[in-house]
Amino acid sequence: MATSTLTIERIRADVADALGEDVEDIPVDENLVDYGLDSVRIMALLERWRRDHGVEATFVDLAEQPAVEAWAPLLGVTA
Repeated sequence: MATSTLTIERIRADVADALGEDVEDIPVDENLVDYGLDSVRIMALLERWRRDHGVEATFVDLAEQPAVEAWAPLLGVTA
């Protein structure tokens, strides 16, 4: 059940947590694979967002464009 709405900052914070980095080090417009994000971490993030936020995106959706700004609309974040 969705408990809250995802935001750009929440996505960045979750990615930072998955990578063991500071949120300030996670760009919104760059390929997160270059920062160490791999398929296992993408799946873990997706499962968390499905559980906590009711996200319906697929792994392929996220893997095709691994950047926060590309993910935002797929994850239901509105500007």
